[in-house]
Amino acid sequence: MTERQRQFDSGMAVLDSIDGKAGTAVIDALADISPELAHQVVAWGFGEIYSRSGLTPRDRQLVTLGMLTALGGCEPQLDVHVNAALNVGLTPHQIVEALLHTAVYCGFPRAVYCGFPRALNATFAAKQVFADRELLPIS
Repeated sequence: MTERQRQFDSGMAVLDSIDGKAGTAVIDALADISPELAHQVVAWGFGEIYSRSGLTPRDRQLVTLGMLTALGGCEPQLDVHVNAALNVGLTPHQIVEALLHTAVYCGFPRAVYCGFPRALNATFAAKQVFADRELLPIS
């Protein structure tokens, strides 16, 4: 087995444990347009970065949710990572609280102009995941 294949296989194991079917669907969707991007997401993103021991999978998902929210326009990826956050032990309430917290910082210094719209978009993406998983209403 080549080192490239070993990294990919290692990454797929991590991806499957965190994202499950949603992660695999993203990788499969890239097969006919950019198989190299799919390989890099799996081998580097999950085989090298997500598999590091410095943060727990739960903590990594909190960071990821915050970053995707702050970037804006990442709702499809938020869908995958809200599911992943639930898979690694975050509760819907904790996810909503983390997304609320982003409103203060992701638009700084003008949070009203950027932070709230981004936090709203992320929260609505999370709401759809919660609805799909029959987790609404949250308490």
